[in-house]
Amino acid sequence: MDIAFVIEKFVLVAIIFGISLVIAMYSTYAERKVAAFLQDRLGPDRAGPFGILQPLADGVKMFMKEEIVPSNASKWLFMVGPGLAMLTACIGTAVIPWGSPIAIGDRIIPLQVADINVGLLYIFGVVSLGVYGVMIGGWASNNKYSLLSAIRAASQNISYEIAMGLSIIALLLVTGTMSLKEIVDGQHGWRWNVLYQPLGFLLFMICSFAETNRAPFDLPECETELIGGYHTEYSSMKLGFYLFAEYINMFVSAAVMATLYFGGYNYPGMDWVLANTGPVIGPLIGTGVFFIKIFAFIFFFMWVRWTIPRFRYDQLMHLGWKVLIPLAIANIVVTGVVIAVIEGF
Repeated sequence: MDIAFVIEKFVLVAIIFGISLVIAMYSTYAERKVAAFLQDRLGPDRAGPFGILQPLADGVKMFMKEEIVPSNASKWLFMVGPGLAMLTACIGTAVIPWGSPIAIGDRIIPLQVADINVGLLYIFGVVSLGVYGVMIGGWASNNKYSLLSAIRAASQNISYEIAMGLSIIALLLVTGTMSLKEIVDGQHGWRWNVLYQPLGFLLFMICSFAETNRAPFDLPECETELIGGYHTEYSSMKLGFYLFAEYINMFVSAAVMATLYFGGYNYPGMDWVLANTGPVIGPLIGTGVFFIKIFAFIFFFMWVRWTIPRFRYDQLMHLGWKVLIPLAIANIVVTGVVIAVIEGF
C-alpha cells in the first residue's frame, strides 16, 4: 500500500475529528448566544471577549468535577455507554465528501476519507447504532427515570428511522446512486436535489431533529418528567461525552442534509472560481461554502429549539407513524410516476 495514501487519510481523519470536536464545543456557546438573542438577553459574556472562552471553561469544569458511579449501577456498561455514544457520533463523518479533490504537484488528494458505493447505507447504519449508547447508559444507571428515557429514545429513533429511510428512497430514484460523492457531483452548480425533492427534504429534516433528540423531539431528556433523562446519573466527562455526542450528531446531520439536498460543496459559478483560483484554493473555497451551509442548518436547529414547544409523547408517535411515513410513501409513488412519465415506459 502507498505510504503517502495512508498518511493522507490519517491527516484527513485527524483534521475532521478535530474540526468536529471544535464545532461541537463552540456549538454549546452558539446555542446559548442564539437563545439569548431570541430571548433579548446577552448570554455568556464573562469568559473572554464576548464570552468566547466559555466552552473552554466548561471543558475544564467537566474534567475537574467529581466522578460519581452509582453503587447499584452496572459499572462496566455505565462506562461503555458514553464512549459508544461518542464513537458512533464521530464515525459518521467518514463518508462525507468535504470538497473537490486537491491537486498538489502530480498527486490528487480527495477530501473524503472513504468513497464507498453504499455511503448512504453507512450513514443509516451509524445512525441506527447511535441509540445503543443511550440505551446502555440509561439501563446501566439502574435508575427508573434513566431507563424510561432510554426506552423513549429507542422507540423514537426506530420510529423516525423508518420515515427517514423512506424519504431517501425517493432521492435514490432521482440520483440512481448511494455514493455520497456521486450524489454531490450530480448537483453541480445550481442543480440541487432540494429543487426536485422538496417534500423528501422536509421529511428528512424533521426526522433529523428526532434522530438527534433535538427540541421539539427531545422527549428522552424531558427535564419536567425525567429529571435529566438517560444521563441523570452521569457526571464529569462521562456526562460531557453525552453532551458532546449530541452536538456532533447535529453537526453530522447538518452535513448530510447539505450533502444530499443542497449540493454539498457545489455552488453557482464554481467552474469559473476553480479555473481562476488554482487546484488548491478553488476546492478549499468549495469546502468553505459547504461549511457555510452546515452552519446555516446548525443555526436552524438552534432556532427551532428556542421557538417551538416540546411535543407530548403521543403527538411524537402520531407524527412519526401517521403523518411522516404515509407522506414518505406517497412521495416515493409520485416520484416514481414522474420519472416513468419523463423517461417513458
